[in-house]
Amino acid sequence: MTSAAIIRNPRGGVASLRFTLWVRRSSIVPYTILPDYAAMAHTVRQKEKLIARIRRIKGQLEGIERALEAEAPCAEVLRQIASVRGAVSGLTAEVMEEHLREHVLAAESDDERRQGGEEMIEAIRTYMK
Repeated sequence: MTSAAIIRNPRGGVASLRFTLWVRRSSIVPYTILPDYAAMAHTVRQKEKLIARIRRIKGQLEGIERALEAEAPCAEVLRQIASVRGAVSGLTAEVMEEHLREHVLAAESDDERRQGGEEMIEAIRTYMK
């Protein structure tokens, strides 16, 4: 079988390559061979999961709006705001982590690694403002 895929080492190393492999159980342990779609960008691979998180955050924001419209106590509104902030921070951390794993740690060349690192630096600067 000839295919482009990612081979993921249990210790975290990842390499993207085109390979020819006759699969035998003894030849693939301890590596996991991911399907071709694994070569996509992490935001595309995790699109459904990320969109689900965004929809939950959207629902939390709508809850804040409803609380304000109902003149809820400020402590309740602040609790809901803190929940949204935590959800957005978690989403941000997840996307940043996957960016680092894919575009820095698993980059195929030094130029790609440098570019991925620069993108992360810019994202962190924006996030910290």
